[in-house]
Amino acid sequence: MRQIVLDTETTGLDPQQGHRVIEIGCVEIDNRRLTGNHFHYYLNPDREIDEGALEVHGLTGEFLADKPRFPQIVHEFIEFVAGAELVIHNAPFDVGFLNSEIQQMDADIGLLETHCAIVDSLALARQKHPGQRNSLDALCKRYSVDNSQRDLHGALLDAEILADVYLAMTGGQTRLQLGSEEDGGPVAVRRVKVFDGSRPPLKVIRANPGEIDAHRQRLEEIDKKSGGNCIWLGMEKPH
Repeated sequence: MRQIVLDTETTGLDPQQGHRVIEIGCVEIDNRRLTGNHFHYYLNPDREIDEGALEVHGLTGEFLADKPRFPQIVHEFIEFVAGAELVIHNAPFDVGFLNSEIQQMDADIGLLETHCAIVDSLALARQKHPGQRNSLDALCKRYSVDNSQRDLHGALLDAEILADVYLAMTGGQTRLQLGSEEDGGPVAVRRVKVFDGSRPPLKVIRANPGEIDAHRQRLEEIDKKSGGNCIWLGMEKPH
């Protein structure tokens, strides 16, 4: 069975309010094995990005200004997912956005569900783990999937992580590499996930002199009350 694990990033929460898709990330699974094939684009939304959304994914209007628009990549996207089973965490959200993008085009493409089947991994997780947290981060912890590089949401990275979670949730470890007779057989492979280097850098906000002074005063108060045992103050003192 060919499956495509998909995630998107958007300018906001509701396509009915004019919000748009700004990133699509897909990874391919064939017979429960990740093939290494993927589909990934950043997209120019031709509108501003909500501040709350920006805090989640870090994709700015300036970064997206020279990226293609959805109609320029839609045929390649449909060709990639056609005939597959799409695995999406909270599928109504992503499918709703993608169908909104398709409906805004002057083309007879058809809604996403006419091209492929759709599985909501969030609904599946709620069936398997009722009454528990089933966010992607919570599932990573439950199934021991490494998400240490997920400081910001990114569609391709989240699709890769969700693929690992989905495979673990639906049948256990499948990411195996066949070994030779000499090395004792199958060996588990741990894939290192790396952010796209073209993403905009995180904004670093440094403490101002007043904040630094207030911090030092607080440490000195702790040091006095503890009889000179404030280890943080000791770390700040020059050696």
